[in-house]
Amino acid sequence: MPTTVLAPGLGAAASVPPCVAPVPMQAVRLSPSPYHDAMLANRAYMMRLEPDRLLHNYRAQAGLPPKGAVYGGWESETIAGHTLGHYLSALSLLHAQTGDAQAQRRVIYIVSELVLCQQQTRGQQQTPDGYVAGFTRSREGQVEPGRAVFAEIASGHIHSTGFGLNGAWSPLYNWHKLLAGLLDAHRFCGSGAAIGVCTGIAGYLGGVFDRLDVAQMQQVLACEYGGLNESLAELYLRTGDRRWLRLAERIYDRGTLDPLARGEDNLGNLHANTQIPKVIGLAHLHEITGRADYAVASRTFWSAVTEHHSYVIGGTGDREYFTEADTVANYVTEQTCETCATYNMLKLTRQLYAATPRSSFFDYYERAHLNHILAQQNPRTGMFAYMTPLMSGSSRIYSSPFDDFWCCVGTGMESHGKHGDSIYWHAGRDTLLVNLFIPSRLDWEGIKLSLETDYPNSGLITLGVAECARLLPWTLRLRIPAWSNRTTARLNGEFIPIRPDADGYLTLRRAWRPGDWVVLVLDMRLRLEYAPGSDALVSILRGPSVLAADLGPAATAFEGATPALVGMDVLAHVRPVQDGTGGWAVMCRPQGLPLRAFTRQHDRRSAVYFPVLTEAAWAAEQTLLKARKAQLLAIAADATDVFRAGEKHSEQSHGLLAESSYPVMYRGRSGRDARSGGFFSFRMHTRSIPIKLLATYWGEERDHRFRILVEGTEIALEQLDASRPGIFFDRAYDVPPALTASKNSILVRFEPLADHSAGPVFGVTCLPANTETTL
Repeated sequence: MPTTVLAPGLGAAASVPPCVAPVPMQAVRLSPSPYHDAMLANRAYMMRLEPDRLLHNYRAQAGLPPKGAVYGGWESETIAGHTLGHYLSALSLLHAQTGDAQAQRRVIYIVSELVLCQQQTRGQQQTPDGYVAGFTRSREGQVEPGRAVFAEIASGHIHSTGFGLNGAWSPLYNWHKLLAGLLDAHRFCGSGAAIGVCTGIAGYLGGVFDRLDVAQMQQVLACEYGGLNESLAELYLRTGDRRWLRLAERIYDRGTLDPLARGEDNLGNLHANTQIPKVIGLAHLHEITGRADYAVASRTFWSAVTEHHSYVIGGTGDREYFTEADTVANYVTEQTCETCATYNMLKLTRQLYAATPRSSFFDYYERAHLNHILAQQNPRTGMFAYMTPLMSGSSRIYSSPFDDFWCCVGTGMESHGKHGDSIYWHAGRDTLLVNLFIPSRLDWEGIKLSLETDYPNSGLITLGVAECARLLPWTLRLRIPAWSNRTTARLNGEFIPIRPDADGYLTLRRAWRPGDWVVLVLDMRLRLEYAPGSDALVSILRGPSVLAADLGPAATAFEGATPALVGMDVLAHVRPVQDGTGGWAVMCRPQGLPLRAFTRQHDRRSAVYFPVLTEAAWAAEQTLLKARKAQLLAIAADATDVFRAGEKHSEQSHGLLAESSYPVMYRGRSGRDARSGGFFSFRMHTRSIPIKLLATYWGEERDHRFRILVEGTEIALEQLDASRPGIFFDRAYDVPPALTASKNSILVRFEPLADHSAGPVFGVTCLPANTETTL
């Protein structure tokens, strides 16, 4: 393995240099604000984590005794090890943002342990071959080291699904996270050894991929690979070794990326966070190679997501998947907006902005950063939400400290370690741009500035020059958000005209002196935004903030009707609260509710989207709901038993047994699925009479194939094919009388076919065979 590395910032040059670049985080310090609070809560959590426990699998697979017990959650699954990469990045970013010495010491320690593991890992020639990993694989119920995956792939045996590669859970994604963490350790903490570990991994991976033809590579890349292309491209820039650039360009999923390169939005029904890192990698490869198709693909993707696939908070995806373009209004559920997807969309936004510095990129960035990323972390506990639910009555579910380790825990640690990375940008030494209005201090190239504001509570922003060692004029550019129609500004107390340039900035050029100050006042009037694809579902915003109706504590069940705005003059439903707080209330049906910033409703149930109805439509909807409830009660009255899938009490009382099976919640209904190789089973009472089973499914599940067995006998081979869009539906299965004769109960089992899922099933009802079940 190479032991000589280049210092940070040296290596190959990009073919397409950026127009602007972020001011280094080391030059930015956050001032007290919710962002600063989030950073402190995040640091406290990260310091509770034990590096040796995150290193458990790495040492074990290197033949070294682990120094700490493995963590739970995903770190006890075959994806184990991914958190260490996130943790390296988060510590490195925290060190850059704050100068935290303890964070840097942890980085250096972790890298040294990885070096040791890599040196101990032996290939077929009994010499170190660069392999180091924490992921494992499952084969016939046994857990094996991850190396076995790539030995099989190198021999041409490839079994690849969306998230499974030869028995391992997204191992290439896992390596991307580790490489990204090592590259951040090199950049922000000066760890030269980190580059040596990277080149070792890249060399091992290149040796495997060199044995594969184009078709085999595409098979491998059918499994999630994260932004592996981005990390390898960056490794080329750091080292100047063109092997890594060639390898990065081979990691190209044609099925997703070719249509984007043609300017096509092909995103419907694709897993959102699997695609975004691929495109980030393409954007980086464009910077290096200048290839126009890479630029077209990344810009097409960004425009499609932000204009046609995003919710009002800037997040995307329902149950982690893109819906079809302009259909967001049909998918306002409790499974919206995976945080990792927004984390990656912000990375992509920064890359595209650097090449084309238009304020519209940061209009999106600010929206998602404020309303989603800041909302994702509970500042009281430092824990993170996987999804940010937008369905009325839903609330955020946060991670536990040591037993989850979802991907969104990892990106959460990173996000809340770097809130200062995009406030200030520069074009050389002559121009400084301010893109985010986050309280902070800047000390850069002889300029010291302070940005003071309680934005977005108000639109008042003050930027003061504390020191300026430059005698010649230089340019200050302030982003004017597109939503601010009546912006005012003063320079040293004198009003100045607001004439945003073509890129959306107020540009001021002068010989700045200590004591100069600029005041910007943005227009914070209430405004409306309709969900893509609907003129009858609306959100309310004030400045950059999404407002939400407060429906009570998260700990209290929400059983009310979805708040609706009845009448067409929507803003007339919003009124200031006359209590001196400056708050608002929304006059909706069935009752008026407080209206507050969504990002702060960490332990509350919310309503973000409001249906806009006429009086007649409201009345008709209430009648329909009552009729549906009456029908369901009638069926329940005839039932011999009801199994409420996903509900703990019902599952326990029905003797649930399960493997590779998980409870789910969707559109207010609990359910359960089973993944490939797993199952779930339960007992149902029959009263010893002929019966049929009535199972409930969501009508948009795609290609889920499974068997339904009663007492060990298959009674149905089911396939869900998205044929009932927009509704839950029931399917009845006749049970042969011989299986229920003289029995008070039967064993029901749902079992997926290979490489498929069973369900999710949102309840099973056992009914007399002659019961009418049409709803």
